[in-house]
Amino acid sequence: MEDEDEALENKTVLVRSGSHMYDELRSFRTWFKWMCVDQSNPSSACLSWFVFSLLTVVVPWLSHYLLACSECDADHSRTYDCVTQLSMSSVAALSFICLSRFNKKYGLRRFLFLDKLCDESETVRNCYTQQLNRSTKILFFFVLPCFVAESTYKIWWYSSGGTQIPFLANVIACILELCSWFYRTVVFFLVCVLFRLICYLQILRLQDFAQVLIHVDSDVESVLREHLRIRRHLRIISHRFRVFILWALIFITASLFASLLLTTRQNADLRIYKSGELALCSVSFLAGLMILLRSATRITHKAQSVTCLAAKWHACATIDSYHWAETEFPPAAHQVGCNNGYNGSSDAEDVGDEEDELDNTKFVPSYANSTISFQKRQALVTYFESNRAGVTIYGFMLDRTSLHTIFGIELTLMLWLLGKTVGVS
Repeated sequence: MEDEDEALENKTVLVRSGSHMYDELRSFRTWFKWMCVDQSNPSSACLSWFVFSLLTVVVPWLSHYLLACSECDADHSRTYDCVTQLSMSSVAALSFICLSRFNKKYGLRRFLFLDKLCDESETVRNCYTQQLNRSTKILFFFVLPCFVAESTYKIWWYSSGGTQIPFLANVIACILELCSWFYRTVVFFLVCVLFRLICYLQILRLQDFAQVLIHVDSDVESVLREHLRIRRHLRIISHRFRVFILWALIFITASLFASLLLTTRQNADLRIYKSGELALCSVSFLAGLMILLRSATRITHKAQSVTCLAAKWHACATIDSYHWAETEFPPAAHQVGCNNGYNGSSDAEDVGDEEDELDNTKFVPSYANSTISFQKRQALVTYFESNRAGVTIYGFMLDRTSLHTIFGIELTLMLWLLGKTVGVS
């Protein structure tokens, strides 16, 4: 299976897609250049790695060892700085390496599947373009509040006598620390938002696939081909992001448990002046992890909803075909059958926005099944039941059951750690 995934990736990485300056990715490309993560040419790649090394390794190291104030008062001593800096640098390094590999191997356009949008419907193209334009706003929605809080803390720490260095050096050190924090946080959230964006495209494709299945007089072969194409794209997404998701989960879990171990020990000082930066780091990690897991489980749930939709489509078509055979009249003439029965409209106000084309309680119109035989429909439903699609990590499906498993493991580890520190059993 691993060899097939590698071959699948290598087949699509033949020529890097070019793009003009004034395309739909202009804001993303500008953002990549300002963040120095653009590696489209050798000079940009060298600058990118230099900025990464400076802001992810050099500045945090100098900040921790050169600005350590052993003679400071309790408010200015940085007890949890080591865990904070090491956690943020580790996650930022993982994000930067993955982002560099994506950008270098595929290019931004092919990485976001924009080269495949010409094969999609106009609805999918328009919705994906709108979501693409919103991605930068979503990124800043998560980063800016944390950055404001971090800036407030750093300005207070430097201005209230946290160091004994001259004023100009104080200003430079404060700016470098804020740039380092902002860079590491944005790089991590950037990969999370890109993953969310790609998953959103697959959800649009699945919704469009559902409309083709139940609203268009399609043959089984075209439906099967479209589903195989969606499964192929989901495998590509899983192959590209599995390393990042797995190691992000490991790094963030280790960071959170190290933070819990330090803050639950005896005589731990939990005042906001000392533990606020650690808490801010943990909140940022949890927000990014929730973006990853929610996007993966959502697309897996939508992909598996196709099985339920196909079974309902098959049942409605069978009921209508039997009624037609018994009465020798079309179902619409007798005002019976799935197309004219209950459609869930009376309970629409209770459902809200939870129902869509893939997951709903409405009957399927019978006109969409007129040319497909019972055996073909049954074969298609059996195929859907035996080939569940979704985002996987080395063969493990990321669905709601996986989330329950992850939550159970994390809760068990947390209770074990609390039992060792504060005596919770």
